[in-house]
Amino acid sequence: MKIEIIGLIAACLTTSSFLPQVLMVIKTKDTKSISLKMYSIFVIGTALWIFYGLSTNNMPIVLANSITEMLALIILYYKVKEKKI
Repeated sequence: MKIEIIGLIAACLTTSSFLPQVLMVIKTKDTKSISLKMYSIFVIGTALWIFYGLSTNNMPIVLANSITEMLALIILYYKVKEKKI
């Protein structure tokens, strides 16, 4: 049980670490210094983690990666939108 708490804290920290970047991108609309390739690969990776979590019935992995996926997709959306302009 104690080790699960460490995992939950780790999930909260790594997931919430995207929030400042998302807020900055939404506010400034500036994604010039953000790598499109990195975020594309990352979004695919978190999607695979979600699939893995669902396949193994591991809800902490599903929850943490689902939230991370949404935040990363917001950044990716703004990056792709910027490329079109």
